Amino acid sequence: MTTTNDHTNQTYLIKGADIVGAGRHDMVLQDGVITQLGQVDAPSGAVVVDADGLVALPGLVDLHTHLREPGREDAETVATGSAAAAAGGFTALLAMANTNPVTDTAEAAEHVYDLGQRAGLVDVHPVGAVTKGLAGEELAELGLMHRSRAAVRVFSDDGKCVHDARLMRRALEYVRAFDGVISQHCQDPRLADGQACCHEGELSGRLGLPGWPVVAEEVVVARDVMLARHTGSRVHVAHVSTAGSVEVIRWAKAQGIKVTAEVTPHHLMLTTDLLADYDPTFKVNPPLRPDEHVRALRVALVDGTIDAVATDHAPHARHDKEHAFAEAAFGMLGLEQALQVVNTVSRVDDGLDWAAVADRTSAAPARIAGLGDQGRPLQVGEPGNITLFDPDARAVVDAAASHSLSRNNPWHGHTLRGQVVSTFLRSCATVLDGKVIS
Repeated sequence: MTTTNDHTNQTYLIKGADIVGAGRHDMVLQDGVITQLGQVDAPSGAVVVDADGLVALPGLVDLHTHLREPGREDAETVATGSAAAAAGGFTALLAMANTNPVTDTAEAAEHVYDLGQRAGLVDVHPVGAVTKGLAGEELAELGLMHRSRAAVRVFSDDGKCVHDARLMRRALEYVRAFDGVISQHCQDPRLADGQACCHEGELSGRLGLPGWPVVAEEVVVARDVMLARHTGSRVHVAHVSTAGSVEVIRWAKAQGIKVTAEVTPHHLMLTTDLLADYDPTFKVNPPLRPDEHVRALRVALVDGTIDAVATDHAPHARHDKEHAFAEAAFGMLGLEQALQVVNTVSRVDDGLDWAAVADRTSAAPARIAGLGDQGRPLQVGEPGNITLFDPDARAVVDAAASHSLSRNNPWHGHTLRGQVVSTFLRSCATVLDGKVIS
């Protein structure tokens, strides 16, 4: 396959891709959109991409990414995080607000947005902070951030819970006017404080690690869905980790409450047993849970109670992660292996077909975030945001090969099923044959 340096103006003919599992077709990508679909001849000058054996999916959308810039460029930048996202098949991501300075003003949101535009590998949409400085005391400039060039519609104090019920109510009421959404980090600080780092149970007691009980998540989920019902506004539950939270969300949806939810790849596959060796790679918030919770999350993802897979990609520099477990930073990488994990889990449980995978990784997160040009069906006239994925490849993850600046990769050494081969953003190749195009 040939490439060109001026890939932004290139026409591509994708030959023989399985379109979201519905059958093999050719696709022509040109001028930002899909211009032909079916059995077509190569347009003059087109780059031909052999997609035999590959599944074509709408470009992935991540509701929950930490890009660290500004403030912690030693761990990640918008450019390196964008490269990791593209390599993982993403065409859009939402950058969380816990940067330094915090993304709590229109100017800060526009700065992150502009950095994403400059990188050009994925659409970077900043998430605005709910409260000033993530302090949980006073609402941030929600309206100004929404009216800025960044057009912020998702707000979160992620890393901290908006634990004041009155403040959460006010935030929900405020964003209702422009159909915004509050994404909540559900952690009651009186039940699980900042030191809590291990699922509360026999293992936490044996290891001597501060326990993080499931109820600390579940009581906030329950409170917030009731606030969403009261206000008529939208609440999104970030990184669901417990079976009890699933039960509450399932009930709330049955009542018609405007609640959506996400689950991370690591909570779909990894369990709290991995903490037995005190490896800080596996320290994450909320913590890894026992198998019964993992099973409940998988069922909820299949039946649609959980709407989306979101990575909670959380890069950290070595000097923040390589400590005794209790002192290490929370978080792990997720962008580059997310689709591989979903594919691996689906093959084990036979739960998600390709249409459901496309929904949970692309269409649903785009809908939640209000991204009208992402998560679209692969049809003529639609944006050329496409991921080509080899579902049968076997890949041993090497943390050193990551596009991220950080190496806190929980999948290092794991054999995962599937591999992203190419990614296209508005018909522009950002990844070809597994190589990111800068």
